[in-house]
Amino acid sequence: MEILKPAIAGTLESSDAQVTVEPGQDGIELSLTSSVMNQYGRQIKATVLETLERLNVQHVRITVVDKGALDCTLKARVECAVFRSCGQSEENIPWGGVVQ
Repeated sequence: MEILKPAIAGTLESSDAQVTVEPGQDGIELSLTSSVMNQYGRQIKATVLETLERLNVQHVRITVVDKGALDCTLKARVECAVFRSCGQSEENIPWGGVVQ
């Protein structure tokens, strides 16, 4: 998928994450801030990168502000931001297909 415009998903509430995506030039540029960085920083980064890879996103600037979100929440926030940035409507989102 190609990131066409900036998009955001999520909140800054406890146990959530706010994900912002923008068109990028050189691969994936990840900026990560987390309240649990020391304990789970590597896992959060791996989850975000794995989700982008599964969605076939190759050029993006992504900012994640994590407030203790579970992996499933991180995946959902990344997917939502990517779909919003691509202009996908609800009818076009492949629930049960690409999104896992």
